[in-house]
Amino acid sequence: MKVGIIGGSGYVGGELLRLLANRPDVEIVTVTSRTFKNQPVNVIHAHLLKTLDLYFEDIPSKEVAKRSDVVFTAVPHKAAMTQVPELLTNGAKVIDLSADYRLKPNIYEKIYGTSHSDRERKATYGLPELHRADIRHSDLVANPGCFPTGAILAAAPLVKAGIVERIVFDSKTGISGAGMNPSEVTHYPNVAENILPYNVTTHRHNPEIEQELALLGRCKVHFTPHIIPAVRGILTTAHIFVKKAVSKKDVMDLYWKMYADEVFVRIVEGVPSLGAVRGSNFCDIGCFDVEGDRIVVISAIDNMVKGASGQAIQNMNIMFGLDEKAGLWMPGIAP
Repeated sequence: MKVGIIGGSGYVGGELLRLLANRPDVEIVTVTSRTFKNQPVNVIHAHLLKTLDLYFEDIPSKEVAKRSDVVFTAVPHKAAMTQVPELLTNGAKVIDLSADYRLKPNIYEKIYGTSHSDRERKATYGLPELHRADIRHSDLVANPGCFPTGAILAAAPLVKAGIVERIVFDSKTGISGAGMNPSEVTHYPNVAENILPYNVTTHRHNPEIEQELALLGRCKVHFTPHIIPAVRGILTTAHIFVKKAVSKKDVMDLYWKMYADEVFVRIVEGVPSLGAVRGSNFCDIGCFDVEGDRIVVISAIDNMVKGASGQAIQNMNIMFGLDEKAGLWMPGIAP
């Protein structure tokens, strides 16, 4: 299978390349970057030295599509919608890692403050645990955001059971989620030995979480993210307020039932840890403590893998009828 990557110079592009590099069934035919045109990929992504012998190109989307069976668009929000139509028209399937196709156009325009130039196109939301059948038959998959992945999976079984009134998601993320370009937020003296809440009630991922949970049941959703002094990982604590009393056993039974056949969801004893999922495509879910009308469920993912590139490859595998685990079946890097 021939794979193209548009926007391959950032963390997400580098992680796609790392995970695809040793796949005998995959040929990476092009990696684009305007900034690093004609430079070796393994100079920008030094961890890929001796693994990949490719050069960044700056070529039209049409040319990328003609070379590829599938194209990953790892470009900023607002940029993907200008390239996806041409990719699809020229025969490639597309997995978009931006937010451009995750939300309904009117919601997207409100949240991202721009008009959507490809409003009529339908994409499948690429969370396999909820939408596997639709992903299998889709030509365009909108890869979920990192925070929504951990949050939705943490709450879905209880929301589906119809007993949830309100959820408060508290997420802690490593600084790689802010991207490769340095900023005041990611400057070491500002983040070291610190915890930084941001967009406390207005984060752009909140509508995405609401949208997907609404497909399972009605409940109110609140979300606050924090940056912590770690490189990778998102730990999400979901405070789930329910309409009626349930036991811990009843709660765990709902999670075991919903995720029994999900290869990348692990129900764990106790509280999940970032170290157990680092570098892997797993989402670990645990805790399940019950206090009156509050149930606390905690999830852990690697934001660069299950929260981005790994989930994108999982979607690719499903779209092309491959083993869903191909290229992703590896444990976390611990310690």
